[in-house]
Amino acid sequence: MRDVIALVMAGGKGERLYPLTRDRSKPAVPFGGIYRLIDITLSNCINSNIYKIIVLPQYKAQSLVEHLEAGWNIFNYALGHYMKVVPPQMRVGEDWYRGTADSVRQNLYLIEREAPEHLLILSGDHVYKMDYALFKAYHEEKGADITISVLEVPVSLSYRFGIVEVSGDYKITGFKEKPVSTESMPGDSGYVLASMGIYMFKTEVLLDLLKSTDKDDFGRHIIPMALERYSLYAFPYKKKNRIEDFVYTIKEDGSRVRVLEPCLQDSLYWRDVGDLDAYWNANMDLTGVEPNFNLYGTKWPLRTFQVQSPPVKTIFRDTSSNRTGTALDSIVSHGSIISGGIVKNSVLSYNVIVRSWSEVGESVIMSDVEIGRRCKIMKAIIDKNNRIPPDIEIGYNPEADRKRFMVTPRGIVVVPKQSFK
Repeated sequence: MRDVIALVMAGGKGERLYPLTRDRSKPAVPFGGIYRLIDITLSNCINSNIYKIIVLPQYKAQSLVEHLEAGWNIFNYALGHYMKVVPPQMRVGEDWYRGTADSVRQNLYLIEREAPEHLLILSGDHVYKMDYALFKAYHEEKGADITISVLEVPVSLSYRFGIVEVSGDYKITGFKEKPVSTESMPGDSGYVLASMGIYMFKTEVLLDLLKSTDKDDFGRHIIPMALERYSLYAFPYKKKNRIEDFVYTIKEDGSRVRVLEPCLQDSLYWRDVGDLDAYWNANMDLTGVEPNFNLYGTKWPLRTFQVQSPPVKTIFRDTSSNRTGTALDSIVSHGSIISGGIVKNSVLSYNVIVRSWSEVGESVIMSDVEIGRRCKIMKAIIDKNNRIPPDIEIGYNPEADRKRFMVTPRGIVVVPKQSFK
């Protein structure tokens, strides 16, 4: 993977995640108790042996930059490894980054100076595990100029994705960005192939495309234009036999030779946390006995900046008054104290206090939140630095909740930072 540079798109406003993105960029939004969304993509890079990474932030990036400086200062420049955080510098004009493709175009000098063979374009705000080495092996096996990772989604959800049309060997024949209608995937009339926003380009191909147009976005502009000039293939992310197909190559005498170690990722989960309901769902997918997305797999570890806080503490075991500090099917992060309350199916970040006789269920509680006595919290996202007074109910009366907070279409109540001081 030494001939690959990964470019991580980290500049999006994340408007559908508001108010979580009121003071931070989307890739900096906390996830899973101790992580930020961008940690998932960066961990995929490290686990895939990619050590040349360029992060392209823009919108309210200070907390993101601080997190990267604190938690990702692991690269050895003497070995040719680096992670460069490159905000808009207006080197080629007076514009900020106008889109995903434009953010790369404005930094072509970094790519040309390094001259890698391949460029890996990634999003900094998706939740998934993926071995990019396997992706690259597929890309080279197909002799592709561009490869797009895809997954199957129901036809009814086509309008939410860039939809890829392919022939039987997964050669891309068409691409439509969030179409109203489209053709189903080969062999299954109920599903289509959706782009995951993960692209592998031959470097000279991407340079040619970006220099021959001033269009701003990969999905809307660059990929459709590339279909007229280059060979594009789709990488089936969830195809069950893809490891057997592409870990081995066949010699002339018919024998198989291993060319790549089997993928070490322990999950084929992928979610674009594009809105508040999807964000809540992704966090809920972490809880339970067999989580859909496993934070605890040892084969594919996730890195982040670890806050220096004391261990989790649960106190009080007074069954006579129903005052027992308990956490069930939940993730509870360092520094948190379950003080006579009960937490179920929830994700708690650093330094959360749940006071006596309170109940928290199916909720995401961010750092430095105190939940007062006898509170009842259900299906909520509570942002950091909130002190919930005693006897408050959130998530039980939709009409009352809407008067104070945002309530999502699914009924998730979102409490912004410092709503309760």
